[in-house]
Amino acid sequence: MAAKESKKENSGRRTPGPTNPMVTPILTDQYQFTMAYAYWKAGKHQERAVFDLYFRKNPFGGEYTVFAGLEECEGFLDYLRGIDCSDVEVYAIPEGSVVFPKVPLLRVEGPIAVVQLLETPFVNLINFASLVSTNAARHRFVAGKSKTLLEFGLRRAQGPDGGLGASKYSYIGGFDATSNVAAGMLFGIPLRGTHSHAFVISYMSLDEIKDKSLRKKDGSSTCEDFGSDSLRGYSAETNKSELAAFTSYALAFPDNFLALVDTYDVMRSGMPNFCAVALALSDLGYKAIGIRLDSGDLAYLSCEIRKLFCSIEKEFGLPGFGKMSITASNDLNEETLDALNKQGHQIDAYGIGTYLVTCYAQAALGVVFKLVEINNKPRIKLSEAVSKVTIPCKKRIYRLYGKESYALVDILTGENEPPPKVGERILCRHPFRESKRAYVVPQKIEELLRCYCAGSSDKKEEILPPLKDIRERCIQQLEEMRPDHMRRLNPTPYKVSVSAKLYDFIHSLWLNEAPVGELR
Repeated sequence: MAAKESKKENSGRRTPGPTNPMVTPILTDQYQFTMAYAYWKAGKHQERAVFDLYFRKNPFGGEYTVFAGLEECEGFLDYLRGIDCSDVEVYAIPEGSVVFPKVPLLRVEGPIAVVQLLETPFVNLINFASLVSTNAARHRFVAGKSKTLLEFGLRRAQGPDGGLGASKYSYIGGFDATSNVAAGMLFGIPLRGTHSHAFVISYMSLDEIKDKSLRKKDGSSTCEDFGSDSLRGYSAETNKSELAAFTSYALAFPDNFLALVDTYDVMRSGMPNFCAVALALSDLGYKAIGIRLDSGDLAYLSCEIRKLFCSIEKEFGLPGFGKMSITASNDLNEETLDALNKQGHQIDAYGIGTYLVTCYAQAALGVVFKLVEINNKPRIKLSEAVSKVTIPCKKRIYRLYGKESYALVDILTGENEPPPKVGERILCRHPFRESKRAYVVPQKIEELLRCYCAGSSDKKEEILPPLKDIRERCIQQLEEMRPDHMRRLNPTPYKVSVSAKLYDFIHSLWLNEAPVGELR
């Protein structure tokens, strides 16, 4: 064991990031322990087993899923090394990849009693992570590449750990920043946040602000009474407590002034007050960031606000004022983003919380962990529901790309089959439907499964990448998918196939294992 640990220390593997302290060996289902005991009592506990972890159906009515949670699984394995998981091997698709039903996300090999104990934690860690990442990616697809997406879900998430995980996996799926300070500190996710309605209504007048001095941006002089003579006439008929709140916030954050403008009335009070403070900041060399809307007709209001910004830019000769950021929040989801796009709007950023972090549209991904081989003998699980029939044996997975650089099909082959080659025609078969088959001539081939834990073997282990690299992989992978696979409504199913040799083997084993009925 000591020699093994020495090898691990020098293997160059990155230490996994923080994981949930509640993920311990007893975070599992009772039947994992009953099976482990039964294996031991029967003398089977050291038999070499291979399990595949995969899912059966894409979530949210779509045709793709983003794989996430691998780092947490690796962290859990590192913890378990003290309990002797030294003979466990883990192969996985890189985190952040776009994945599909029936394709093994993880392949776990090792003594059956030990590997069986990993089922519940691994399923738990990958299920939620992949679901949230996919949900985030779908929101990104609808919003478009140019929009800023902010995860605002901590207060609505299922507990502190749910909130922390949701922030991380939303970032992987394409969100730009989070309001969750802990996630920002732990994972390096950019933080965003301004103020609430409570901050606005806590003020009564400008007199409550004790220090109104603000030094010019260039440091040449100081305005001693920012908020009085320095404010222009835009705020003449507005709510003065709101003006005081905006002034106070601008004094605290002159380089990052972004105000919530819907506390009283957006166009009659919030916007005039914001513009008055933004112009006063401009006089001192600062540029306001923009505004946030949390209620009302977001499409209409955003267009009216953009017109106001542009008119002020023209009236006062302030380049860039018309392009200030407009952020929208208020229980947004895929459907509302799509509706806003159809209505036409001028929103630059979205703050999304409840529907994102709770995965309101679908509660779980449906990840499973199935035995596919034991003692080098392939095993199959049969069912009257074809979707629940497993694909036996150790497998290799390849993604085949076409002439336009889009992914065409994922093909599963036996572990010892020769790999497909670029430019050579290969027959791809549906694993269970005989008539579904097609030839593919791949222009590029990517093998998907990689070794992340070599166990007692001498295989080279992959290094876990930084979170930002996982996010970039996700973005790149989504761009490599055909648009018809990605669309919200009626997406084209992506093809997952098996080689002709594996197809024949599956059906031969099926016939051998299925009992033959007798009619009387």
